[in-house]
Amino acid sequence: MRMLCLGAARSFVSSSRSLTFLLPKRHLKLSSSYFKPYSHSSPPKSPIQMSTTTIEHIVLFKVKDDTDHGKVNTMLSSLNSLVSLDPVLHLAAGPLYGTKSSPIPFTHMLHSRYSSKDNLNAYSAHPSHVTAVKESVLPICDDVMAVDWVADDLQGPVVPAPGSAIRVTFLKLKENLGEDVKNEILAVIKGIKGSFGEINQITCGENFSPARAKGYSIASLAVFPAVSEMEAVDSKEELVNLQKEKVRDYLDSVIVVDYVVPSLQSASL
Repeated sequence: MRMLCLGAARSFVSSSRSLTFLLPKRHLKLSSSYFKPYSHSSPPKSPIQMSTTTIEHIVLFKVKDDTDHGKVNTMLSSLNSLVSLDPVLHLAAGPLYGTKSSPIPFTHMLHSRYSSKDNLNAYSAHPSHVTAVKESVLPICDDVMAVDWVADDLQGPVVPAPGSAIRVTFLKLKENLGEDVKNEILAVIKGIKGSFGEINQITCGENFSPARAKGYSIASLAVFPAVSEMEAVDSKEELVNLQKEKVRDYLDSVIVVDYVVPSLQSASL
C-alpha cells in the first residue's frame, strides 16, 4: 500500500510501496448499521466546486470468496443507485484497484460525500439504503469497515471525475497520544499536496464513527487525475520517505487502498 493517503506514500512499517503500515487483524461482524441507503439510477450529479466543509464517508467491503459475479454486480448497482438520494452530494462504489496495506483482504469500496452529518445520517436511515444493504450487501460480504470524517476545506469538485484514482489511508495511532500529536499528523497530511503536484485534491480528518472503524482514528483521501499520476508519486522515493519519517513513531498500523472512480456503465467487478 502507500502513504497515509499522505496521498502518496509508502509503507512505514511494511515493505509496501507507500506510506503505509501493517496492522493487526481485527474483524467485525456485519450489521445493517455499517452501510447507508441508495435508490434507483439517476443522472450523475454535477461536479460542483467546493471549498467548504464536506463529510467524507468511506466503506470497505470484503466480498465472500467464490461469490457469483452476478451477485457482486447487483450489490454495486444497488449501491451506486443511491447517488440519486437527496442528501448525497457524491457516491460511487466499485472494485479496489489495489491494496497496499491491510490485514483484511478488502475487495470493494464505496466513497460518498455530504454537506453535513445530518445528511449523512439521513442517507443512512433512508429505506432505499436499508433495502440495498439487507438484500444485496450483507448476504455476500463477510467483513466491512466504515470511516467518516469532516473535510474542513475541500478544494475543487465534490464529484471526482470517472477514471480518477483515489488513495485512501486509515491510521491507527499508538495509545495515549495527545491532541497535539493528532494535529501534527493532520498537518503533515494536509501539506502533502504541496510536495506532490500530481495530487488534485486531498482531505483528511479524525474519524467520528469509531464503532465501525476497527480502531482507526485518522483518515485521508487523495484524488489523482488517473492511475499514472498516482504511480508517479510512488516513484518519488526520497520525497515519500521524508514525509513518512515525520509521523512514523506515532503509528501502530495503517490501511491503504487504491480505487479508480468508475463510470456509471463500468461500476461492477
